[in-house]
Amino acid sequence: MPLKKHIILGVHITDRIHHVDSVQHLLTEYGCSIRTRLGLHEAEAGFCSPNGLILLEMTDDEKTADELAAKLNKIEGVEVKKMLFNHP
Repeated sequence: MPLKKHIILGVHITDRIHHVDSVQHLLTEYGCSIRTRLGLHEAEAGFCSPNGLILLEMTDDEKTADELAAKLNKIEGVEVKKMLFNHP
């Protein structure tokens, strides 16, 4: 069945080391609603940024995506933005 919409959640995490457990727990809990997950952070030899960005492509269940975003936003150091692309 074709998607009715694309729902993308951008998850910005500051101080990844301290917040990773809470974030990972929620991503696992909502794993069946996440179609694609992409993690981005600066890294090079001898350096790994404490901040990171995760892009989540959700299934087209907007209610579930909003629930996940709300729970993630409650974690200190985590900010979530939603992008919504409707298909005709």
